[in-house]
Amino acid sequence: MCLWQRVVDADARCIRLQAFDQGDRDHPLRAGDRLHAVALCEYGAQAMAVHGGLRAAQSGGCAKPGLLVALRGVVLHRDRIDDLDGAIEGDAEVLVESDAGWQYAFVIRHAGATIAEGRAAVIHPA
Repeated sequence: MCLWQRVVDADARCIRLQAFDQGDRDHPLRAGDRLHAVALCEYGAQAMAVHGGLRAAQSGGCAKPGLLVALRGVVLHRDRIDDLDGAIEGDAEVLVESDAGWQYAFVIRHAGATIAEGRAAVIHPA
């Protein structure tokens, strides 16, 4: 499952992506008749994964598998996202990286307004 449909921009530290299908009735994270805003944490984590994959490919390698181990400082600015028309946009930025894993900050916006933000940590399995 990949929630993002388009990479808008990326460099070694940051990525910006867009998604357009949050209103679809068959969205993989939809529960009943709604897509709860907590799904935006998965969007943030997937932004990290896409960024890691792009960085690895640029250096001629493959991204290492990782395990999401922590979400911190997550703020959801709305209850649901299936009622949003048009694209949502996500930014993720590397805060810390080592051989053990990464920490990223993410911000998800719709029509210029922040709808979710937080930090996520990923480690490489032993």
